[in-house]
Amino acid sequence: MSAGVAAKGRLFEGADWDFSVLQRIHDACEGIALKELGLDVYPNQIEVITAEQMLDAYSSVGMPLYYKHWSFGKHFAHQEAFYRKGLMGLAYEIVINSSPCISYLMEENTATMQTLVIAHAAFGHNHFFKNNYLFKQWTDAEGILDYLNFAKTYIAHCEEHYGQLAVERTLDAAHALMSHGIFRYPGKKTLDLRAEERREQERRRHEERAFNDLWRTVPAGPGKTANELTIDRRRALLGLPQENILYFLEKSAPRLQSWQRELLRIVRHIAQYFYPQGMTKVMNEGTATYVHYKIMTRLHEQGRLSDGNFLEFLQSHTNVVFQPGFDDQRFSGFNPYALGFAMMSDIERIVTRPDEEDRTWFPDIAGTGDAMAVLRDVWANYRDESFISQFLSPRLMREMRMFHLHDDPAEPKGIRVEAIHDERGYRRIRRALSRQYDVGLLEPNIEVVDVDLAGDRHLLLRHQVVDGNLLNEADAKLVLQHLADLWSYDVSLREVDATDTVLKEHGANPRKLAAAA
Repeated sequence: MSAGVAAKGRLFEGADWDFSVLQRIHDACEGIALKELGLDVYPNQIEVITAEQMLDAYSSVGMPLYYKHWSFGKHFAHQEAFYRKGLMGLAYEIVINSSPCISYLMEENTATMQTLVIAHAAFGHNHFFKNNYLFKQWTDAEGILDYLNFAKTYIAHCEEHYGQLAVERTLDAAHALMSHGIFRYPGKKTLDLRAEERREQERRRHEERAFNDLWRTVPAGPGKTANELTIDRRRALLGLPQENILYFLEKSAPRLQSWQRELLRIVRHIAQYFYPQGMTKVMNEGTATYVHYKIMTRLHEQGRLSDGNFLEFLQSHTNVVFQPGFDDQRFSGFNPYALGFAMMSDIERIVTRPDEEDRTWFPDIAGTGDAMAVLRDVWANYRDESFISQFLSPRLMREMRMFHLHDDPAEPKGIRVEAIHDERGYRRIRRALSRQYDVGLLEPNIEVVDVDLAGDRHLLLRHQVVDGNLLNEADAKLVLQHLADLWSYDVSLREVDATDTVLKEHGANPRKLAAAA
């Protein structure tokens, strides 16, 4: 693809680009990002891919070295069909939280869109990945690509030795439990993913010592009774209660082979890697959108983008931050790009051009003058829930016409307006919206609480019900079946309220699987 000859000072002319133009675009964005915005980023690696490759990246959660699984092919076929029929578009980019930070650009993008993508992904997302406290606690950006390569190789090796069906069934079960394979509270140093291949080799040479020690305590002789192994002791040996179900199975499932434990460990590590992204969607996209807007605007002010190219950018930017109204058939909640960008821009206004309302609500930042210093601090130290609960302003609530509905089927009045954007409603709206991003409320709180090692090894789990929200019965049945298959014995799940009253109970019996042979 050849680029048009650019006018003096311009990065490019028209829509065409080549790799020298991409280098020029990257360098121009980098100068603004580092010198003017004060961003701190990983080294950048930019890859240009086709539409089909972008669909393939979609299907494997955007990871370039992901292992093979049938679900990725299913997603690919579904998305390709919609794309070919014109029922969906493609992302302009995919960015990987790694060092170097890898940004995938579509070759069909125009030069303007490539500039937008580089500003958005290679500098906006990149800065957020490197500096936000959740990513620092939970991810190993320098090790993830090596670990994915190890995981892909290891799983292919297992398929050769143990059969594709056995590996597939173990991965199916692990994927079903993936959202319950996470440590939600940092208790130790971030995992060193580069060392995991070496650790796997060590584990292969040395059997699971904790596993052997644990099952040696199970009473076996006629002279012992179940009472000898007290509830407290057996729970302590198993580390119960345990919220990370995949970790519990990896360490304690009595019939899993060592290679199956390694598969669970791989799925668990990848789930943990993605954990911060689920808690920072608004902030991450808001940061990247704000950064690309500032960079693109500055490039235009410097004369490095023509008016036509800048208008092309503004059209795309407007589409990205479009927020349908509540009565629009397209409404499906808040667009994270729209809410995030609006809040970042509003913080800039509060810092540089506050009114009296802002000084009352935000005394620590109102009028301090350095918007980028405040924003960099926000990007580093908050997640969506705390960000919204502390920085959503009354003015923005009015501009976005926010209100809070209360919907309780048990009440005769049904739906009612709980709060509107007025003096009494601001805090209630902000609190209600932030709760929608509280990971403790989004994911059900399910823990392994006990297992009768001395008897039938029946595994017991507990779901702490919040606000009366019981699990979907069909989904619970399917997931429990996968859990029972991995555990190899019966499994029960009790849903309890705050008083420990059992509201509902589910159960599953293990199937005879080739993977357990």
